[in-house]
Parts: sequence; C-alpha cells; structure tokens
Amino acid sequence: MSPPVFNCDLHCHSTCSDGLLPAADVARRAAANGVNMLALTDHDSIDGLPAARAAADAAGMALVNGVEISIEWERLQIHVLGYAFDSADQALNAGLGSIRSGRIERARRMSAELEKVGIDGAFDGAMRLAANPSLVSRAHFGRYLVERGVAKDLRSVFESYLVPGRPGYVDHRWASLADSLGWILGAGGVAAVAHPGRYKLSRTDMRRFLAEYKELGGQAIEVVSGSHTQEHVDTFARLAREYGFLASRGSDFHGPGESYFDLGQLAPLPDGLKPIWEAF
Repeated sequence: MSPPVFNCDLHCHSTCSDGLLPAADVARRAAANGVNMLALTDHDSIDGLPAARAAADAAGMALVNGVEISIEWERLQIHVLGYAFDSADQALNAGLGSIRSGRIERARRMSAELEKVGIDGAFDGAMRLAANPSLVSRAHFGRYLVERGVAKDLRSVFESYLVPGRPGYVDHRWASLADSLGWILGAGGVAAVAHPGRYKLSRTDMRRFLAEYKELGGQAIEVVSGSHTQEHVDTFARLAREYGFLASRGSDFHGPGESYFDLGQLAPLPDGLKPIWEAF
C-alpha cells in the first residue's frame, strides 16, 4: 500500500539517542522519501531538534517538536511520545535530564549481567557506540553484541538478550505515567502512547492502562507503527475510536537495515480516525 498524499512520520530517532544517523540526516532522508511532516522523537532527549529543524526548513518539510519518554507503569516499561511542545520549557527539560541521569548506571549493571554469561567488554563497547553517553541504551548494547558475533542482527539480540528473563536485562526506575504527561502537557504539547502493540499487556490490563492514561490527560495513541501488524492496527484503531483518542502514525525509524520500515513508508491511518497532526 502506498503512503498517503499527506505523509506524516511522527516517530523516528537520531544519534542523539539510539538512531544511526545524525538528526539533520534523518530530516533530509525523510524529505527525500516524500514526508510532508516529521517529528524527531529521540529517547528522553530533544538535543537533535535544532539540527533537524534547520534541515527540514531547507528541504521545505514541516518539523514538529518531538520526544519519546521512558516511563514505568506497574513494573512495565512503556514509552510516551510528546509532540508540539515548547522545547524551552524548564520542567520538561529537567524531567528529561532526570531520566538520562540513570542510564549510565543501568549500563554498568547490564554489562555485569552479560559478563555472567561470558560476554565481556559490553559497557565499553556500548559506550563507544553511543554518540551521547548519557543516552546509552539497550540498542547500543545490542549493536555491540552483533559486532561481537553473539547474534546476527539487532532483532535476534532482543530475542535472546536484554529483555525480561534474558541475560543482560536489569530493572530500572523510569518516570511515572503522571510525570511524563505532566511534562508534555505542561509544555503545551500533545501526548501519544508509542507502539502500544509491543507491550505485554492483557486486554484487561491494556484497557486499565488506557483509562488511566486518558484520565491523566493523554490524548492519542500510535495506531500505525513500524512494529505493528495489521491485527495491531485494527485493534488500536478500534480502541482509539472507543476512547476518543487521536491517532498517530510513525515508522520508529532508527537507521538503514535496522528498522521495519523506512521513513514515510507506512500505510495510511485507517478510516474513521482523527489524525493527531490536526491538533498541532
């Protein structure tokens, strides 16, 4: 299926978090792929926005301020996307800084867990691959494991390592759902749940989460995502209609060869949904 006439991609990453391309290159690639509106949504960082905006302006493409915030809900890590916020907002910037401050210590603990199964040097390897050490992530560890030949690609790494119940995974205290929504809404932004189909929640628990999310001010969910199957799209389109959520669309592009879809290459939103970009 071809992309829509008005092509929005509202989920992607640069080297300012765990992407492979600098922010300006992400924006240029999106424009070359026919994207009309892009949101750069690095994990817990908005450092790439100025460079992305300059490149987007030069290419004649609209750029929306974006971020992907790591939160914890009932001991499960979930990601909340923020859009169209004031990037100078003090509370938002302080909140993102508080999340980043714990990443290096988590990386040391992940490395120690990998050493227990005979994989050494993971901390140094991941830090070498992270353009910003304060945003070292599981993706950087995954790339190191691929580099070492432990797994053939990043997807294989996450099947065998770095996820709950597998070597290299460690618990970490992220922001709360209320924290993330408070920062986004307080900065004048719009919030969306990132790739809800990826979370290991029962139908009942997903409904509990979405009800709490809406009560706290959440306005949207990502319906079309690079990691969603057609079944996911159908399910979350139905839930968006039921809860009155705006619908978002994003590739979750991290880099060539690592992502399910390239920038702007997703199917359009299903009919009967109100697109999130109408709120920007």
